[in-house]
Amino acid sequence: MKVKIGLLGRIIIAIALGVLLGSIAPEMFVRVFATFNTVFGEFINFAVPLIIIGFIAPAIAEFGKGSGKLLGLATAIAYTSTIIAGFFAYSVASRVLPTIVSKQVDDVVEPGAGMAASYFDIGIDPMMGVMTALVFAFVMGIGMAAVNSDVLHRGFAELKDIIEKVINYVIIPLLPFHVFGIFLNMTFAGEVKKVLSVFALVFILIIVMHWVMLTFQYTVAGVMSKRNPLKLMKTMLPAYFTAVGTQSSAATIPVTLRQTKETGASERVAGFTVPLFATIHLSGSMITLVTCSIGVLLMNGMGVDIMIYTKFIFMLGIAMVAAPGVPGGAVVAALGILETVLGFDTTMLALMLALYVAQDSFGTATNVTGDGALSIVVDEISKK
Repeated sequence: MKVKIGLLGRIIIAIALGVLLGSIAPEMFVRVFATFNTVFGEFINFAVPLIIIGFIAPAIAEFGKGSGKLLGLATAIAYTSTIIAGFFAYSVASRVLPTIVSKQVDDVVEPGAGMAASYFDIGIDPMMGVMTALVFAFVMGIGMAAVNSDVLHRGFAELKDIIEKVINYVIIPLLPFHVFGIFLNMTFAGEVKKVLSVFALVFILIIVMHWVMLTFQYTVAGVMSKRNPLKLMKTMLPAYFTAVGTQSSAATIPVTLRQTKETGASERVAGFTVPLFATIHLSGSMITLVTCSIGVLLMNGMGVDIMIYTKFIFMLGIAMVAAPGVPGGAVVAALGILETVLGFDTTMLALMLALYVAQDSFGTATNVTGDGALSIVVDEISKK
């Protein structure tokens, strides 16, 4: 019987092997994987603008053909929920994590200090910057919707298919090797104990914030619909646990739709909002990315500034739109913003990938469970 190991399992194995071998492997071996990490990191940076264009442009064009006012209302509510989640995560993580990290880390070193250097790099430069890609995607998406361009829309849809294959058949399969190389090098440099201790604490904090956010969303939905928020949340639990298993908002849509209807939301609104929210409502992913990024910054002795994070949160809310329905899709879309806005280097980006993927299923579950609450809100507002 062939046993298939999921992405999370492969990431855990990669971390364990990296920690095990890092203390005994010769420097030559470590440098081989450091070289792989450098080249793979350059390829990811090259792919990020294409990911943004390939997913956001056709998504906006498709939204533009939607049901007018209902589309605008649902999009505004989804984006607002995602942004609220971001600032909630920042307010908690920026206060809690400095104390936690300072207790776990006795001495802060410069990022990458003591780590083995790569033998070479190829120098794969991205075709454009992240902000340029975002603006281009919006211009093309809005333009295609405005002129009803079927030809361009098909072209961008095919670009999306290509990018999905790059993610599914190149980036995701090689990701465990990337994580292995990073943890191999960190163990070689004597930094892994600090990282793993912070990993565990950040993970717990994220899960707690996910449930606080869901409680807030269903309290609002319950007040507006005059229904019991706890009963609404209980009704949506099948969607939550399905998402934990699939790690995909898209794959969970049938269950989310069924449970959303059971909460009392009208079939007309639920049938429209649930598929839409699966691609644009990412409150759980936002909480995870903001919290993990703060943890990584603090581990490397870097500051956490509210003005920088305001820019980061608003840009992230847009960049994650129509993130691919594969495990880790949101963090792949966020890599360019982490680098350009927060100043992450290759090692820090790899840490973010490992941190995010380790709890991706719970972030996805929070996203889809929150979709039910937002559908109720849209339904109640559309009745007025």
